[in-house]
Amino acid sequence: MRLVLDSASLSGVRNIYMTTRIRVNRIERRNLMQDPIFNPININSLEVKNRIYLPAMHLNMAENYTITDRLIEFYAERARGGVGMISVGFATVDELSGSPLNIGAHADEYIPGLARLAAGIKDNGARSVVQINHAGRYNFSFLMGGKKPVAPSPIPSRLTKEVPRELERDEIEEIIEHFVAAAARIKQAGFDAVEVLSGTGYLISAFLSPLTNQRTDEYGGSYENRMRFGLSIMRKIKAATGNDFPLIVRMNGNDFMPGGQGRKELQEYATALEQNGVDALCINVGWHEARVPQIVTSVPRGVFGYLARGIKDLVDIPVIASHRINDPSIAREMIADGVCDMVAMGRPLIADPYLPEKARAGREDEIVHCIACAQGCFDHIFKGKAVECLCNPKAGHEAECRPETVASPKKVMVVGGGPAGMSAALAAHECGNDVTLYEQTDRLGGQLYLAAAPPGRDEFGELARDLARQVAVNGVKVVLNTTVDRELIEAERPDSIILATGATPIAPPIKGADLPHVVQAWDVLQDKVYTGKRVAIIGGGAVGVETALFLAEKGTLSGDAVKFLLVNNAESPEDLLELATRGTKEIVLIEMIKRIGKDIGLSTRWGMLQEISRIGVKTSVSTKALEITGQGVLVEIDGKTEEVQADSVVMAVGSQSCNPLQAIVEEMGIPCQVAGDAGKIAVAFDAVHGGFAAGRNV
Repeated sequence: MRLVLDSASLSGVRNIYMTTRIRVNRIERRNLMQDPIFNPININSLEVKNRIYLPAMHLNMAENYTITDRLIEFYAERARGGVGMISVGFATVDELSGSPLNIGAHADEYIPGLARLAAGIKDNGARSVVQINHAGRYNFSFLMGGKKPVAPSPIPSRLTKEVPRELERDEIEEIIEHFVAAAARIKQAGFDAVEVLSGTGYLISAFLSPLTNQRTDEYGGSYENRMRFGLSIMRKIKAATGNDFPLIVRMNGNDFMPGGQGRKELQEYATALEQNGVDALCINVGWHEARVPQIVTSVPRGVFGYLARGIKDLVDIPVIASHRINDPSIAREMIADGVCDMVAMGRPLIADPYLPEKARAGREDEIVHCIACAQGCFDHIFKGKAVECLCNPKAGHEAECRPETVASPKKVMVVGGGPAGMSAALAAHECGNDVTLYEQTDRLGGQLYLAAAPPGRDEFGELARDLARQVAVNGVKVVLNTTVDRELIEAERPDSIILATGATPIAPPIKGADLPHVVQAWDVLQDKVYTGKRVAIIGGGAVGVETALFLAEKGTLSGDAVKFLLVNNAESPEDLLELATRGTKEIVLIEMIKRIGKDIGLSTRWGMLQEISRIGVKTSVSTKALEITGQGVLVEIDGKTEEVQADSVVMAVGSQSCNPLQAIVEEMGIPCQVAGDAGKIAVAFDAVHGGFAAGRNV
């Protein structure tokens, strides 16, 4: 059946939608002050209009410590979107504290740029904060002209692979004064508050932790001594900037470092911070070296709220919860239930700058959610690139991506309703073109639903739904259950065509690949086939790893089941851990090269490989699959042949572009662009951004 949402149908849907929205908006206006998110809050004497805080994030948008127009426009757009308070940074306190890609606050020459940034935020309705920090042992010598990073003690860093230089006592006193001077510049530049980063494994938290502080002077040894550095900074900043100038500290609720600081120690530190003049606490989690995932999709939404709650119970200043709070409903519940006073939304506001305004106006269903993929944010940071976003191709390009209505609108046909096709359709429509999106299945989303299949990856499916919602809200015409061919193109006579027809899985020329127990990974991920107990997966790239995780979950206890059995003392915690993590299948992952997951982004790869190891998936690298037999896979390892026993064999060797229409369209003389996997196999980030570029280029 061909489903067509034509202009008349869409008009009717929009009328219903608008009527409902008006009704909801009236309710929202009536109950506005009852919504915990939108109740004002005071930090010291500073009134903040709502409870949403954009925390400081590495953006790599400064140039040689200097504020750029790109950076100002990035934050101005979030201010326009309705966030209550924005923290920028981190900003440097001296030349050893960061890199030239950081915002500079270590010299007076940076004050004019800081003032421009403060104005860009405040003029658009948000409160403005600068976070200052010293990276300590987490800095890299190549970013500092060969100078060694510094730390309380010369303990090697797993992040940098370097051994820092131990600070002399007089250097410690100098750094304290550098923090104070930087805070004074922040105030002079016109910001509403200053924030000090005292967590994540950076310098202040390195002084706090016995793992990295083995000093024997007054800055080491006892907890009182290890707190001395951080508390001295806070007291002196307050003395220099005045009691009325708000001081916020971003601190850890748990370092998640074995032998380091846990909840109880850091709760004690929180009370000490309050006693030393701090006006609000933003609760961070983990160090960069911690093995507990903190930022990836598999981390449950709001899971670290308990750390904020533990501190809020002990202090009388506002406490801000953070990490994986990407939806207003979660934020609302956390604030209403007393878990925290505010919520920090960083990446969610990269994905959708207007999340606060949409929530305030009763349009939460229009929010494009951050899915914690890390493809455009953290992965870019590790590559030294400026932050972008899979979910929002305009992020980091706000000025140049403002809609420009074309002088002569074109009739545009977009073929393929995956992420590239939807992004292309939205971009072309935004420019004023007449766009129709064609999809051969009964729903939009494409391979995003395959990416959502493994455990902890379901938010890729949410992105599919968010993009489909944007298509509907913006009035893009959609035709489902339709395969585009020459006849349809001739009938519609478009002025321009964008081909986003995706990819198909590769069937490698391995002997025995046609046996009945050989299946494609795509079919496994869609639950179209059953694999039996023993499974061999040929291909250790992203699809192979995701398929292994998907299969390994079979037969494990769900979270609800674990909680039920735990609270009723039905099984021991140790047994429940085993039942929750070990499924019913025996899985072997076979890869020809030396690395598993080579095509997985750095931020995600380590966690997925850690999970592969934890759940008992066997990996065989530098292994060539020679033949598939009735009993398994014949492989070659180090010149020796052996057979991997398997009830079924899963092909996960990659995909190839599917683009049957390009030659036809070119023959017809219709201007044509190719987007997403139809042109080149890549990650979802490239599909969305490529589609967006194609849509704007019509």
